[in-house]
Amino acid sequence: MLQLQTPIAFCVFNRPEVTERVFCEIAKQRPRHLLVIADGPRSQHPDDPKKIARTRDIIKKIDWPCDLRTCFAEQNMGCGQRMATGLTWAFQQFEELIILEDDCLPHPSFFGFCEQLLARFRDNPDVMMISGDNFQPAPRSGNSYYFSKWPHIWGWASWRQAWQSFLDTTPPQDNTELAHVLSRVHAQTDEIERWTSILRDYFDGKIDTWDFRWMYAIWQKQGLTVLPNLNLVSNLGFGPGATHTMDENSPLAEMTIHEVVNLAHPLHIQVDAEADRWTFEHIMQLNGSPSPPAPISPSRPPGNWLTRLFKPGSKTSACH
Repeated sequence: MLQLQTPIAFCVFNRPEVTERVFCEIAKQRPRHLLVIADGPRSQHPDDPKKIARTRDIIKKIDWPCDLRTCFAEQNMGCGQRMATGLTWAFQQFEELIILEDDCLPHPSFFGFCEQLLARFRDNPDVMMISGDNFQPAPRSGNSYYFSKWPHIWGWASWRQAWQSFLDTTPPQDNTELAHVLSRVHAQTDEIERWTSILRDYFDGKIDTWDFRWMYAIWQKQGLTVLPNLNLVSNLGFGPGATHTMDENSPLAEMTIHEVVNLAHPLHIQVDAEADRWTFEHIMQLNGSPSPPAPISPSRPPGNWLTRLFKPGSKTSACH
């Protein structure tokens, strides 16, 4: 049987039910390489150890030839730290990755979509990631995908050299520098003002996430994201148990997924400004949007946690 050659990084925590659903879709692809990244139990949640053990046991169901590698946190690191350090570990193993979180259910064609476009744009530094997400009301063209400034991360893929930009990114010294970066990507004042406020809070340590740093790294490079013209990934994680996506009635919850075959490529590599503006006006304003501000946990101090975690001698995970 055919095996997916592109390595998959699968990021999990304590939700065995949704994790198993996503794992079943991964298993259909029989990936040659599977890297599993997991956070550890929270000290004030006594049910975490049991749920985490059940979640991690799911990968024992692998029944195909597979190079399995794991990076399991011994203690809880939080969303921002765990994802950033886990993906950095994964990109140290491989040049290219398809990345799925435990609640992001892909259509089977998502994997081929990512694999083909990883190869197509491998040597183009302007394209920094490929996403399986589409929130538009209708396809924007007859092509299979378009280019965007919005790096949606509910099922995505990228390259080691692009992720290096995440590691190299330094916080802006002030709002003037931040606004300068944003003005090269966003033409509208309301977008610049909104993201100046959000990213300022993030770099001041008030928001516990990792994707804002990734977003800022891409915007610093004026990088592009490939977005499909039909949605390929459904987020199953909306509800009270979620970290960010808590509104189970959100129109983004469990969206329909579609098949993409015989890719039709755009003639030009340029942002679809109309689609991106629609995303800002209709998606970025939603509670539980792909980029929601979430306060940092008081148990994890603000500051440059990425620097702290990668200092010599630090031990946060058991990675094999």
